[in-house]
Amino acid sequence: MAMNSSKASPQWLLLAIFISSALNNVNGFWFKLPRTSLSRGLREHYPRILEQNIPDGFETFFYNQTIDHFNYRPESFTTFRQRYLIYSKHWGGGQAPILAFMGAEEPIDDDLKAIGFLTENSERLKALVVFMEHRYYGQSVPFGSRSEALNNTNNLGYFNSAQALADYAEILLHIKKTHDATYSPVIVVGGSYGGELATWFRLKYPHIALGALASSAPVLYYEDITPHNAYYSIVTKNYRDTSETCYQTILKSWAEIQRVGELPDGASILSKQFKTCTPLRNENELRDALAGMYSSTSQYGRPPENPIEKFCGAVDKATACGKDILCKIAAGVFAQKGDRPCYINKPKNRTETDEGWPWQSCSEMVVPMSIDEKTMLRPVNLFNLTEVIDQCQQQYGVPPRPNWITTYYGGHDIKLTLQRSTGNIIFSNGLRDPYSAGGVLKNISDNIIALPTVNGSHCLDIVKSNKTSDPDWLVQQRETEVEIIEGWIAKYDADLKAINKWIPFKLQ
Repeated sequence: MAMNSSKASPQWLLLAIFISSALNNVNGFWFKLPRTSLSRGLREHYPRILEQNIPDGFETFFYNQTIDHFNYRPESFTTFRQRYLIYSKHWGGGQAPILAFMGAEEPIDDDLKAIGFLTENSERLKALVVFMEHRYYGQSVPFGSRSEALNNTNNLGYFNSAQALADYAEILLHIKKTHDATYSPVIVVGGSYGGELATWFRLKYPHIALGALASSAPVLYYEDITPHNAYYSIVTKNYRDTSETCYQTILKSWAEIQRVGELPDGASILSKQFKTCTPLRNENELRDALAGMYSSTSQYGRPPENPIEKFCGAVDKATACGKDILCKIAAGVFAQKGDRPCYINKPKNRTETDEGWPWQSCSEMVVPMSIDEKTMLRPVNLFNLTEVIDQCQQQYGVPPRPNWITTYYGGHDIKLTLQRSTGNIIFSNGLRDPYSAGGVLKNISDNIIALPTVNGSHCLDIVKSNKTSDPDWLVQQRETEVEIIEGWIAKYDADLKAINKWIPFKLQ
């Protein structure tokens, strides 16, 4: 059952809850890994995109969703309100297609502002557009409140990808029923973790989804399928390709940060040099902030801007610094971030992603990442599954299942398995995005297509287009994606007509 609602709640619910207080006490490398969230990177590097209003024409609904799709215990039938939005301005009705966006590890509000692929192509495809919010985020929270939903592992146990996919299946079938769209083909779209969901939805629910566009989906970044250092190797390559001298300066800076930090007033010296927003407690806070910046500038660059070029250009031109390495690094930070009153260690409110993703990565989304001697970050920190299990056990009282993703969805020998079990999937990746290391970069079959772009970044193809600044290769990538989808729909329509010719009753 769906209920109409005309107004959305604030994006971020700032609650002092159990998970928040607990995570503040966890300092493990595992909890500092780069997030996949698209809006997180846009908020940091391109905030103007998220300052826009949600496009006119979206109507908000809530579906009474089942908490547990896979058991028949009395408590499994508990329901919660799950939010989805519909944009029907250009829908052709009948068996015209449905484009469905799979919400990921954040409230759906920012996706509505940032993601343009679905609405921008809705007129051309005569499509109904649907945006669905992931359970446990935004206004789609079970157990009455976010604090209660995240309060204990009994409640968190329903917070996983399989339950989320089943949620989306129920919502899409409900929409098809209420819109008299039984034979409307559904194309699911997602970015990053949402791109993984789109891929897995096509695998698990082929009777609902005709095809999937999986943007920057690291479906192969599990177990030992992808080298553990692959993410940070691409970060390193991006900087080294931009400037060898900049790369060498970064390499030398870690030891200098350590040296200064060990001085009696070292944290104060570093705070002043980098114009921190709050005083550093130790050199590790600066090191973590710089590592995060190097990662995010690699992951989220958007043409025509190149944040790495800004950083390295300033580092290489900082002749006034002489041989002062940290002076050069600070100059790069100031140039990359622009004119601000302060730059490092800025106080920030914890987002819902900050609260929810640690559970997801401590339960099933175990992405093995390492910093080794071949990468430019320091200190070396190799992935250690035993340590991850211990950290997650300490954090939540339950261990992760590091092999569950590949057990349930697959991943090993993907070319051998997918070409025999599915089709109609587009894997798009920008090769400057470090997460592309875990993506599908080569065609698997005639209809499981890889679309890598040399200069692309994280989820760039599905972000709102910019007619004045988007390069030709990006415009062409999006055009190719739409043409492939049109081909899927045309074949589906032809198959439907052919079936109607020989069965004794019509399907439409």
